[in-house]
Amino acid sequence: MLNYAIRRILLTIPTLLAVAVLVFFVLRVVPGDIVEIKLTAEGGMVSEEEIMREKERLGLNDPIMVQFYKYMIGLPQGDLGISLWTENSVSSEIAARIGLSFELAILSTILAVLIAFPLGTLSALFRGSILDYVIRILTIGGIAVPSFWLGMLLIMLLLATVGKLPPLGTVGLFEDPLTNLNQLIWPALSVGYRYSSVTARMLRSSILEVLSEDYIRTARAKGVFERIVIVKHGMRNALLPTVTVIGLEFAFLLGGLVVTESVFNLNGIGKLFVDSVVRNDLNLLQGLVLTVATGFVLINLLVDLLYAALDPRIRYQK
Repeated sequence: MLNYAIRRILLTIPTLLAVAVLVFFVLRVVPGDIVEIKLTAEGGMVSEEEIMREKERLGLNDPIMVQFYKYMIGLPQGDLGISLWTENSVSSEIAARIGLSFELAILSTILAVLIAFPLGTLSALFRGSILDYVIRILTIGGIAVPSFWLGMLLIMLLLATVGKLPPLGTVGLFEDPLTNLNQLIWPALSVGYRYSSVTARMLRSSILEVLSEDYIRTARAKGVFERIVIVKHGMRNALLPTVTVIGLEFAFLLGGLVVTESVFNLNGIGKLFVDSVVRNDLNLLQGLVLTVATGFVLINLLVDLLYAALDPRIRYQK
């Protein structure tokens, strides 16, 4: 197990290095001039000399390889540069927003797992029944309905039934946990519905495939209790593809909630993505992409390690 974990950890290094290099050079060919956008944001005319002076001050006139060298030297130290718009540290800009997105992703995952596991299991065990058809319709609806649209429906439903909007904005988790939960539960529900639908359908398919295996028939023929057959022999093997779906969906939530955050007025990392694109803030944008990519890589690493724990057959041999 230790040998397998070390191999997987070492493989993340070239992956992250490739992402860092690719992101830097791809963003450098994106059209737009942040200096001109920044200086003309308040209206008025700006001379070419002023634009050139600002570019020189921000280091944008340096040769591309000099910029790349400074960028790569700073990465091992956690230095992602400064935002070209606010001139604050990119790391501090991301750190101020990622906590909220991480909270929302965790809460959505908890809700999705609590919903998906019972639904997926019941749908598989009662295949072809009315219950199975109802669950499949619900899960197809969850995949088809956009999360932001469901969020708007939840807001209108609360307004029509209770007569008030859900709490918009955010209060820190450690400042007031109950208020924080009340604010995040609604966007978590709107996101978790789709999340749980994808997970439930994958779990259903996995359980049905596992229950048709020879070792399941053998266990039943030997008189093993059905509950033990399902839980011990069936669910454990059915978890492998389901864990992958949960991991990938969680990683997606870290940077893929742009519209949902806007609907609920959440100042998370998704909104920061939009701001950096609108302003053409290349330093901030490349820091965000690298952060989300790192999240994907680390979550995939965790999924691989869980695979090894659930199924020893896939561990690397010495």
